[in-house]
Amino acid sequence: MCCMSFELSREHEEFRHVVREFAESEIAPHAAEWDREHHFPTDVVRQMGKLGLMGLTAPEEYGGAGEDGDFTSLCVAIEELGRIDQSMGITLEAAVGLGISPILTFGSAEQKEKWLPDLVAGQALAGFGLTEPGAGSDAGATRTRAELVDGVWVLNGAKQFITNSGSELTSCVSITARTGTSTSPAGKERAEISAFIVPADAPGFTAEPAYDKLGWHASDTHPITLEDVRIPEGNLLGERGRGYAQFLATLDDGRIAIAALAVGCIQACVDACLQYAGERQSFGAPIGRKQGVAFQIADLEVMLRASRLLVYKAAAVKDAMRHGSGPTLAELKQAASVAKLYATESAVTATRIATQVFGGYGFMEEYPVTRLYRDAKVLEIGEGTSEVQRMLIARGLGLPVE
Repeated sequence: MCCMSFELSREHEEFRHVVREFAESEIAPHAAEWDREHHFPTDVVRQMGKLGLMGLTAPEEYGGAGEDGDFTSLCVAIEELGRIDQSMGITLEAAVGLGISPILTFGSAEQKEKWLPDLVAGQALAGFGLTEPGAGSDAGATRTRAELVDGVWVLNGAKQFITNSGSELTSCVSITARTGTSTSPAGKERAEISAFIVPADAPGFTAEPAYDKLGWHASDTHPITLEDVRIPEGNLLGERGRGYAQFLATLDDGRIAIAALAVGCIQACVDACLQYAGERQSFGAPIGRKQGVAFQIADLEVMLRASRLLVYKAAAVKDAMRHGSGPTLAELKQAASVAKLYATESAVTATRIATQVFGGYGFMEEYPVTRLYRDAKVLEIGEGTSEVQRMLIARGLGLPVE
């Protein structure tokens, strides 16, 4: 670990330039309007697929980048999209990290062949249904149930806060459900949680009306309900009873990707503040000459650099593991939680500072820092709250925290 390099390669930087050009030309001119109208731009999502962004971690046989792609490239893409529009950044993060990843990692050959080509091409999207109205990190509180009846799984329940779950591109949602009970090594009875791929067009599957959210207005987020949804027995994802463990493994990757989205947010704050501080005049001089302003922007740059290093270190750990070398799963989990905690909390702080630098204009919707301020808060919540990350980090240090 001590000798692992997580500097970005020339190829990564060239790829960053490609994504940046796409974001600035295809997303930046419309981001404010999409935010105002709560519009999910499916045409741009398809363009992201054509650019290869959905397939950065997928094998060539499914249309992905294969050996030319890696998790670090995904983080670069998420950062660059998030710098322009956090909604499009989370759309990519969820499409790959939460939509494609469970099927790619745990799916059977038949499941991969059926679902991945369209998902990788950006012609379809998949959701990730773990959270419920009364259950999140607590697997035992899961109420959605799946019963095997005559070779068919019958699902009933509800999931909430599901990204990419109700658009015209949504093809399926991977969900967790109770399939019975099991006994722990200590002899205690516990819920048996399994995972399933549920087609979005299955009778009884309903994406309820989209949430009216504080931020991420241009992303697609719905609660879903399952009423006697019948799916083939072969739609079981991975091993029966291992669904919760599979989803937790998926969240390790998601935490790094969310941290990359936070880096994009901080970079956008630095960019906006530098421009504004050079243009805004106060007492006959740019406000950037004032230490009170300049020092705040300097603090943003420190948060940006530290967050970016933590993210790309965690991504390097992930890529090394994908190639079967070096770090352990425990090291990945720790790196992911550290990056997620620091980068997302820094992003929230950065948007507060940026809004302060802009003064009264920072309270006006015509300026991008306002949108960033609204978008940032959820970064501390999704893919495990800051409190969960602190708990995981403490456990990784050997502390028996509950």
